[in-house]
Amino acid sequence: MRRRALGCLTGALALVLASCGGDGGTTGGGGGGTASPTPSPTPTTGGRLFTDPAQRALSVGDVQQIIAQAVGEAQARGLPATVAVVDRVGNVLGVFAMTGTPGNTRISRRTIAGRAVPGDEVGLQGVQVPTAAAAIAKAITGAYLSSGGNAFSTRTASQIVQEHFPPAASTVGLESGPLFGVQFSQLPCSDLSTRMSDGMIGPQRSPLGLAADPGGFPLYKYGVVVGGIGVAGDGDYGFDPDTIDVDRAAEEFAAVAGTQGFTPPRAIEADRIPVDGTSLRYSDIAASDLGPLQRSFGAVNGPSGTLVPVFGYNDGTIRAGTAYGTNASGIRRSTASEFANRDAYVLVDAAGTPRFPIRAGTDAASIADPLSAAEVRAAMEEAFTVLSRARAQIRRPLDSRMQATISVVDTHGAVLGIVRSPDGPIFGTDVSLQKARTAAFFSNRVAAAQLQAAGPAVADYVQRVRSFLGDANALTGTFAFADRSGGNLSRPYFPDGEVGDVAGPLSVERPGQFSPFMTGLQTELIVPNLVQHLGFVISGGASPDTPRTCTQVPDAPGGGKRLANGIQIFPGSVPIYRGDQLVGGIGVSGDGIDQDDMVSFLGLHNGGQRTGGIGNARFEIRADRIVVNVNGSNVRLRYVNCPFAPFLDDPRQNVCEGL
Repeated sequence: MRRRALGCLTGALALVLASCGGDGGTTGGGGGGTASPTPSPTPTTGGRLFTDPAQRALSVGDVQQIIAQAVGEAQARGLPATVAVVDRVGNVLGVFAMTGTPGNTRISRRTIAGRAVPGDEVGLQGVQVPTAAAAIAKAITGAYLSSGGNAFSTRTASQIVQEHFPPAASTVGLESGPLFGVQFSQLPCSDLSTRMSDGMIGPQRSPLGLAADPGGFPLYKYGVVVGGIGVAGDGDYGFDPDTIDVDRAAEEFAAVAGTQGFTPPRAIEADRIPVDGTSLRYSDIAASDLGPLQRSFGAVNGPSGTLVPVFGYNDGTIRAGTAYGTNASGIRRSTASEFANRDAYVLVDAAGTPRFPIRAGTDAASIADPLSAAEVRAAMEEAFTVLSRARAQIRRPLDSRMQATISVVDTHGAVLGIVRSPDGPIFGTDVSLQKARTAAFFSNRVAAAQLQAAGPAVADYVQRVRSFLGDANALTGTFAFADRSGGNLSRPYFPDGEVGDVAGPLSVERPGQFSPFMTGLQTELIVPNLVQHLGFVISGGASPDTPRTCTQVPDAPGGGKRLANGIQIFPGSVPIYRGDQLVGGIGVSGDGIDQDDMVSFLGLHNGGQRTGGIGNARFEIRADRIVVNVNGSNVRLRYVNCPFAPFLDDPRQNVCEGL
């Protein structure tokens, strides 16, 4: 059923592609990354704990130089490619199509097992997309995953989203990547991510979510992340299934060339950051591998190709970037009246007005006693306090403070508040909201009914969960699901990493079907939105864009979808309860999944202690009370996993135990 439904969508997109020509193709400097980051545990002046990132941005000349360098290297390697440059909040500053670059790129059919069987694809496998969309997604990934304390590329992304971490033929049996599923964030249907029509206020959406295809990197100016570059041109939008070997991909050569003069400080590149004892990957290409750099935009603009418009993203010109932290970027430091913690940042509109001010729950039609604004504020302020004390997992130097985004929603999925630390990676903004909504949704008594009403492809997952858990009432609010719990059920092997013939019921039906382009329910929920958006881009607006809301689940009472920016399936959220009544969810994302778990769990607990009315689910209804029999062995789901000794200012251990 799911394959047939996708086939109809893919066929519809193919008609649009065919009508647009099929696969036919057609020195500003600024100081690289020589500055070294400084640790942030020491309080700054004025009682603050964090330092604001310097407000730097790419100039038109910078963008021209970056494009010229990438095009020059691509040309030297015989790769007709498309190059995209974005700023830190995702505004597309320029897209350059070299002569002969393919107009379309196919999403990889390959599974982890290496099979590529035309006609047997699931999810997005085999779908053709505009090459410019692939390049933009790569650029956004490099910008959004990075910060002043970490520089991640699309090669890094590939490593952390697969079914085993690290991905390689010799690592079968290890757990899935720490950010498994993050690729389905920043979606074009997201109600949080903005659009070019919003006046270039970020954070912007990505046409394909986040990318796992090597060829995307962050860009830095005087040590400050200011954007990203993406290069696409080989006709395949894929991933790297083996991080042990060294690839020599022409797309990555060109992208690395584009970053010259705009590289991150060496100390924060991904390969200097270990996760669970494994160093992350940044690039398989070194600067010494490059040919002579072409820095003149005039030398390539015309002879080698031209700037091109991408409908909904860029009008065919080069723009200067916006400086993160200003009203124009869509994210700025909060005022005391907006949020008590002096280090907090908020999302704003073009006038500088907060987009998501703290407010009370909107779900009185569904529950008797919704969250009050005071309760939302308490949970968010206490979570931010925990975040400010926590040791970062993915930031350098060691003993830096954690940086992330915190979101709170009600049972209808309505946003009740979003707040960020100054230098949290941008991707965590949309992801924290996905996490909060996911925890609230799967803990809700209406979860099964909502999924069953979203069409046969989605409805199938309800029965799969019920059969898997041996519970005919599963997904009707009897248990509280944190994102870690739902993530357990979303892995292609259950238990996570244990290779066998059992897949989690929210994952693909058979473990061998998994690819980063089909995770299961997470993908199924948003495929129609993604295909509709690509048709909009390809047709130049002749086809309607996806609505500003994801998924086909029915609206909540009063309007709005509970999963309006999709779901997320890696840890970092918990549902919020008033006694045994579900009243919302809190999600955290940006700096290590165990840290994200701790901030959501402890922040909610401390906020409840402060107000006296709300808190975490009782022990008896938490999802870690659920035991699944797998081939004669009992496996318990998990709820949250807090770091062992997480605080910079306190030697306490096991800080979540007993709460």
